[in-house]
Amino acid sequence: MANVLELSKIRKSFGTELVLNDLSLSVPEHTATVLIGASGSGKSTLLRCINLLESIDDGQIFLDGEEISDPLINVDEVRRKLGMVFQSFNLFPHKTVLENITLAPIKVQGKNKDEATTAALALLKRFDLADKADQYPDRLSGGQQQRVAIIRSLALNPRLLLLDEITSALDPVLVNEVLSIVRDLKSDGMTMVLATHEMGFATQVADEVCFLESGNILERGSAQDVLHAPKNPKTQEFLKRVHQAGRL
Repeated sequence: MANVLELSKIRKSFGTELVLNDLSLSVPEHTATVLIGASGSGKSTLLRCINLLESIDDGQIFLDGEEISDPLINVDEVRRKLGMVFQSFNLFPHKTVLENITLAPIKVQGKNKDEATTAALALLKRFDLADKADQYPDRLSGGQQQRVAIIRSLALNPRLLLLDEITSALDPVLVNEVLSIVRDLKSDGMTMVLATHEMGFATQVADEVCFLESGNILERGSAQDVLHAPKNPKTQEFLKRVHQAGRL
């Protein structure tokens, strides 16, 4: 199975703080890699580096074998192949749901409005949001807004989908309606890298779980191995805290 994403010895600092420390990772096609770890462990920074929102200090990032960390790379061209969903929904408040979803396909990919609209409506129908197409984001629940944000990324037909703590801003009651979309995408074979604190969800979708601390991957393996039989004492301690918080 070919690797969609390869990271080789990635280093990233903010001032004197080393955030990612010689981190390497491979993500095969049609798999979901789940990043776990405490806040500040480097998960979000890693996702932002993959999406070229942050530049790396050292190392290499490859997408389908092409080095995208090369300073001469066309960043806009790379981002057409990547979808990213943030903790906050980042929807345009002055645009309707449909306009939010069709904006990038029209502006970035050059699709005509009718083509983009047809595709967006199909996605909204698939994820039970067809009746929200003409509404503005502030009329939606948090769960609905985050589902729209995911659909907006899917409208670009991304090669790789990056999800950064997509349920952290949601009421617990709304979490499952967002995670259900990700489960569907997993069934479709979407290649994903996601950071989450939802360990039960990680168990359901992860092909590989990576535990990060201080910018290092301290333990990696299947969800069963890492989440239910961790070997590293720091992984064990982290999961103990998660269990006490009721998220495992």
